[in-house]
Amino acid sequence: MSVFVDRHCSWRACILAALAVSFAASAQAPSNPTLNAQLLVGARQGDLAQVQRVLDAGASPASRNRLGKTALLLAAEKGNLAIVEAVLQKGAGVNQASLEGVTPLMAAAYFGSGPVVKRLLDAGARTDAVDRMNKPAMVYAAGQGNADALDALLASGIDVNAAYEHRLTALMWAAGQGKLDAVKLLLERGARVDLRDDRGLTAVEIARQAGQSAVVAALGSS
Repeated sequence: MSVFVDRHCSWRACILAALAVSFAASAQAPSNPTLNAQLLVGARQGDLAQVQRVLDAGASPASRNRLGKTALLLAAEKGNLAIVEAVLQKGAGVNQASLEGVTPLMAAAYFGSGPVVKRLLDAGARTDAVDRMNKPAMVYAAGQGNADALDALLASGIDVNAAYEHRLTALMWAAGQGKLDAVKLLLERGARVDLRDDRGLTAVEIARQAGQSAVVAALGSS
């Protein structure tokens, strides 16, 4: 921060003026850096009591660690619904992403917490956001085979047959990774087996190439 001081003022007056501006800026700071650090540690460790204590003491829910992860994102990774709720109640940005572009919704979808996914959606999480790998939450839920997260995402209105990068659908992602439960859920929700990616492959052909025999059987009977 630069401070403008009249070059014609006395040395003593200049120093006092600079200190006054600096003090005012500090007084207006949104939170205490130490409290912010304690908030992030509490969220990472799943310590709800610490999270609530430092939030009440003035920690900023927007604070981030060196990877750009907020307390909300860290709690979403852990599937900790109580901490997710605590930081949301204090105004945490539901779509605030890490330096890699990962949002709390993507983290919850990847790690498989259906209740956290639903709570984030209720709070306004964007389902169309993508990270630096150009992947949205739906792709992570399908690729990891997290049926509960998939169910919550689909219930929000996502098209089960939406095509993502390389024209891969959620069914193709689940099939290629051998995630049978996710494949079955997607089929129940109307996933099409005839769609093809940008290589011209269907979900069953992707599963066959990956050696996912159980998924091939499930897709073959659909």
